[in-house]
Amino acid sequence: MKSKFASLILAFALAGTAPAAQAQDSTNRVSANTAWSVFVEENPKECWAVSTPKETVNTRDGRPVSVRRGAILMMVSWRPEKNIAGEVYFTGGYPFKPGEPVELTIGSEKFQLFTKGEDAWPASPEEDAKIIAAMKRGAEAVVVAYSKRGTRTEDTFNLLGFTAAVEDAAKRCGG
Repeated sequence: MKSKFASLILAFALAGTAPAAQAQDSTNRVSANTAWSVFVEENPKECWAVSTPKETVNTRDGRPVSVRRGAILMMVSWRPEKNIAGEVYFTGGYPFKPGEPVELTIGSEKFQLFTKGEDAWPASPEEDAKIIAAMKRGAEAVVVAYSKRGTRTEDTFNLLGFTAAVEDAAKRCGG
């Protein structure tokens, strides 16, 4: 999946976290719903809702540390050609510690995401649906992960506009 979103990730990395700045660097952004934006690719048809964290905290041994990370994104995608609808995806901007799941917390609900390199996903489409439902009800999503070097990262995503963005993306891809 990462290669499918390379231009998006590059645009977000270059633009920082401000939605207005993101719009200048991407040509396939079709709408912005507060903290969430919707992007569409036409060939093959793909649609996704995406956001950057409103807050990031990096710690090692319980103390804040300064670390260099790539793009940090939470997204939900639709790829009709591959029969994928509502796939949750997180990229942390660094390689995750092997064997250490990424924990996603929305309100009182906790989910584990499996990892490969810098990317994390739920284990099944059923888990994707549970996460999306929780995100629609929630105010923020918190992702906690560990790097290969042992740094603990905590990324907090604002869910304001999430429902409108995922519904828009789904509609644009026939979902």
